[in-house]
Amino acid sequence: MKINEWNIDSLTGAYRKRSLSPVEVAKYCLSAIEKRGKDLNCFLQVREDAVLASAEDLEKKFNDKAKLPLYGVPIAIKDNFLVDGWQATAASKILQGYVSPYTATSVERLEAAGALIIGKTNLDEFAMGSSNENSAYGPVKNPWDTSRVPGGSSGGSAAAVAAHLCWGALGTDTGGSIRQPASLCGVVGLKPTYGRVSRYGVIAFASSLDQVGPFGRSVNDVARMMEAMAGYDRKDATSSRSVVPVYTESVARASAKNARFGVAKELLEGLDPEVRQSFDLLVQTMVANGAKVVDVSLPHSRYALSTYYLIAPSEASSNLARYDGIHYGYRSKGSRGELEQVYLKSRGEGFGPEVKLRIMLGTYALSAGYYDAYYGKANQVRQLISQDFVQAFEKCDCVLMPTSPSVAFKFGEKAADPLKMYASDVCTLPINLAGLPSVSVPSGLSSDKLPIGVQFVGRHFEEQRILDLAAAYEKLRGPFPIAPGVRE
Repeated sequence: MKINEWNIDSLTGAYRKRSLSPVEVAKYCLSAIEKRGKDLNCFLQVREDAVLASAEDLEKKFNDKAKLPLYGVPIAIKDNFLVDGWQATAASKILQGYVSPYTATSVERLEAAGALIIGKTNLDEFAMGSSNENSAYGPVKNPWDTSRVPGGSSGGSAAAVAAHLCWGALGTDTGGSIRQPASLCGVVGLKPTYGRVSRYGVIAFASSLDQVGPFGRSVNDVARMMEAMAGYDRKDATSSRSVVPVYTESVARASAKNARFGVAKELLEGLDPEVRQSFDLLVQTMVANGAKVVDVSLPHSRYALSTYYLIAPSEASSNLARYDGIHYGYRSKGSRGELEQVYLKSRGEGFGPEVKLRIMLGTYALSAGYYDAYYGKANQVRQLISQDFVQAFEKCDCVLMPTSPSVAFKFGEKAADPLKMYASDVCTLPINLAGLPSVSVPSGLSSDKLPIGVQFVGRHFEEQRILDLAAAYEKLRGPFPIAPGVRE
């Protein structure tokens, strides 16, 4: 087995035995990114000198840092996180050339745990998309089939982990942007409870929905990253003071025996047949190993799509107002100096079509005379969706549902139909609106050899429970295939 097939614990174990060094692994990753990463277009920036300097520093301080849980582990960072000295474009021309003056709390904590930042990954512009086709710097390709999308918006991070160009990656999840690409790329992706991980230093999309989370090759790898990142941050007023467990302690001995899983029929409608088949097989596997399955109802989840596309664009309209060519962002050279011309030309040239569409939707929903009918009403429905989950958890420990209604689709297949594209997140949106934790785990392959994912959804701040149950399923499922080309 090549080193790029090892998990995080195996890698850090090799470091401690001095059979491998961070510089060797850094060079391995940089070489792999050069060979395969460019074809996939999953990285927007790789600073070789900075990466090697960090790896050398870790080696020099081996005696002080070798016991750190992520010592020398290469981690990729979605390019809407600020990292001191690195670019942060959010895959938008309006931020082209912007270099971060400080580092996001989540990234700081990974580095404090010994992680090696290997590069910044591609995404849908300002994290707005479900396919990674909205990036100003070109789409990311899915490592399983380069004619297909990797999912979005964190497609670059998911593809980098799936292609074994790094051991883990950071993403953001506003409506499914970690879990959906994790499903389409065959990796593990966790959206924590809203407030569990600090959002400080993350370029905002929709502030009441955005949440930071990790990608990994296994549940244990994700749990290891979460231990480093999670916890209160005084710089983020929405971060929680809830105690953070040592997630990896119980993940290793997890069992699904006597667990109660809830299945909502409302979220099994409209699935591709092979996605439904994979989900049913998972349920059967859990029941055969001592779990119980109960029917739960999430009646208001059918309104999640329309609710989300009122709330998220409204918050995006407010958050992106700062990029006006004067305070922040690109300034058009063609503007004549009048204030309105600077705004119109700078924003018109700097933002892509999808971002403009969502800004217009949000501005309309917030406008005088429409606020109560649209944004106000959507927040009322959001509460009903959240209440449905509260009632469901009275009957079960965890809700099971598919992560995506389909496997990875081909480039351009849904680009001309925004509603069809937005429906790609129909299984993930209710969880964001309710602020709940959810982890997506690969559950099988389609007849076209494309990954299928399932998500384990838990109560607020019960990441430990869903990680344990996901790990239990992972053991029962057995090793998951590796994307083509990784072993070449």
